[in-house]
Amino acid sequence: MKQIILIYIILFSVLFANDKMIDTQQMIVVTTKDWDTNIGKLQRYEYIDKQWKKVGKTIDIKLGRNGLGWGIGLHTTPKNARYIKHEGDGKSPAGIFELKQAFGYKPYDINYPFVVYHRKDHCVDDIKSKYYNKIVDSTKVDIDYKSKEYMKFKKDYYSYGIAVNHNHFDEDGAISGRGSCIFIHIKSTPTAGCTVMNKSQIKEILKWLDKNKHPILVQAPFDVVRKLMLKVY
Repeated sequence: MKQIILIYIILFSVLFANDKMIDTQQMIVVTTKDWDTNIGKLQRYEYIDKQWKKVGKTIDIKLGRNGLGWGIGLHTTPKNARYIKHEGDGKSPAGIFELKQAFGYKPYDINYPFVVYHRKDHCVDDIKSKYYNKIVDSTKVDIDYKSKEYMKFKKDYYSYGIAVNHNHFDEDGAISGRGSCIFIHIKSTPTAGCTVMNKSQIKEILKWLDKNKHPILVQAPFDVVRKLMLKVY
């Protein structure tokens, strides 16, 4: 019962967050016990027959090594927020976020935008760069950055992933220093700010994603979700 109420509260939060209407029918919900923990639970939900229903099993995930901080997304950050996401703080963003492209090292036939990245593709995390929080083809831009992430490397971390639209990812408006290059991807240990799981788990999520259902990520400590409930009722 609590989980059903939780989903309806999240839906209301999404519909009215920042006065931006989002017609979502798929949600990935990540909850943790508090702001400082770097582990959590992930559950998928889909709007079917006029109600939100669980999809698949709850899975264990890892987050940023230092827990969570409010990010920039569809939600409104509380004025008295103690935990705020910043570049290099080792925190994953909390809040409500649209999902952008899925990606990997080779083509994957799914019903969701999927981009194959190469070694030359960089996600820029240099706060002084005009390409901050964007993925660029390094052979086609004037490189002004000193720090970046390779979108393809020997380890399989990015062989399957999803870009999270935190801080205007890959678009105009990114706020320098508020965090960049946030993904859902493969890894078995806490990260610099991403949400991670094993390969089979993320491949299952990718197959489930439907571009026509406008999937979102909702990520926060459980007690924060309970406070959202109190605000609505």
